[in-house]
Amino acid sequence: MIRFGIAGIPLSSKGRTLRDAIEEVHNMGLSALEVQMYRMSVHERAVEEEWVGVKPVEVKDTIIVDLLRPDEEGEYRSVGISTPMEEGDVALELYWNLAKNYEEISFLGEVAKELDVKLTLHTPHYMDLISNTYITERSINHLIWCGQIAHRLQAEMVVTHLGLYGDKSPEEALKAVQENISLVKRAYREYKLKPKIGVENSGKPSVFGTLDEILALARRLKVVPVVNVPHYHAREHGKLKTPGDFEELLTAVEKYMPKKEHYVHYAGVEHEGGVEKRLTMIKKGDLDFEKFADCLLECGFNITIISISPLLEHDASYMRVLLERRALRYLSRKKEKKEQKQKAEKKGKKSAGKKEKKTKGVKK
Repeated sequence: MIRFGIAGIPLSSKGRTLRDAIEEVHNMGLSALEVQMYRMSVHERAVEEEWVGVKPVEVKDTIIVDLLRPDEEGEYRSVGISTPMEEGDVALELYWNLAKNYEEISFLGEVAKELDVKLTLHTPHYMDLISNTYITERSINHLIWCGQIAHRLQAEMVVTHLGLYGDKSPEEALKAVQENISLVKRAYREYKLKPKIGVENSGKPSVFGTLDEILALARRLKVVPVVNVPHYHAREHGKLKTPGDFEELLTAVEKYMPKKEHYVHYAGVEHEGGVEKRLTMIKKGDLDFEKFADCLLECGFNITIISISPLLEHDASYMRVLLERRALRYLSRKKEKKEQKQKAEKKGKKSAGKKEKKTKGVKK
C-alpha cells in the first residue's frame, strides 16, 4: 500500500485545529498526517485544590505533560501523568492550540482512525541529543512528552531530529545519541507508551544523521529509520538518479522497518557540495519523483510518503497524481509484454505443429 500525506496543518485549511487538519487531509484524498510540534511551550503550574486526587490525564481545561513530586530529600522528580495529583505537586502545562485536553486528543485519534488517516508526530525541529547539556535534557523531555500525546492520538510513531555534532566526533556523537534515546525508551516502557521512536537522517554534514548512523541506531536500539529523501539526496551529492538508486536506499532500510512499511519525507531540494541549501517544490531541482514512482511500482514497497514541500498538500496530491499516471503506463507496458509473450508462445506452438505434421507426412 502507498499512502500520501503532509507534515502539519494544510496550507489551505480555514481552521487551525488538529481536527480541521485531519478532516482536510481526508477530504483531499490523502491518508497520512504528521502532526508538527514546532515548539513545546511548557510552564510550571502549582497543583490547584480541585485537582488533588485527579490524574493529570483527566484534567479538562489543559494538557499536563508531566507531574513533579518532591522526594524525601525535597528534589522534584517526575511521576508521570497517570498518578493522582497531591498537594505540593507541580504540573508541567503545555500551551497547545491544536487541542485543549487529553480527552479531545483521544477523540481525534478515533476520528483519524475512522477516516483512515495514519497519524505520526514530529518533535520540535531543534533537538539536541548529543551535547549532554541542559538543551539535551529538554530534548529528552520533549521526546517523552510527545510520546504521551502520540500515545493518546493512537499515532504510530514519534519522529525526531538528533542534533549537531558540535565538538564531538561522529563516534562520540553516536554514543551520546544512543545513551539518550535509551533513556527515552526506558520512559516509554515505564509509562507504557505504544508509539515507536523514529530517527531522521540529516541533510548537512554538521548535523548528525548519515544513513549509516540512523541504521546503526535502528540496529542497536530498534528505533525506526525515517528517510528524509531530499536530505539524503543532498548529503550524497545528488545520488538518487535512477529507480535503482531509490531501490538501493529503501532496501537498505527495509529490514529495520516494522512490518516492512517504509515511512519517508519527500520534497524537491537545492543542494551544493553535499550540503542541503533549501527544500523546494517537487517540480524544482534534480530529485525526480517519477524515478521514485517507477521504483515503487516495480518493487512493490509498502510506504507512507509525507510531503514536506513548501507547497505541502498541493505537492502531496501532485505526487499521488504522478504515481497514478506512472502506474497506468506501467500496467499498460506490463499488459503489452504479456500479450507479446502469449503471441510468441502461440506462434511457437503453431510452428511446432506444422513441423510435426510435416515430419509425419515423410515416407520411411
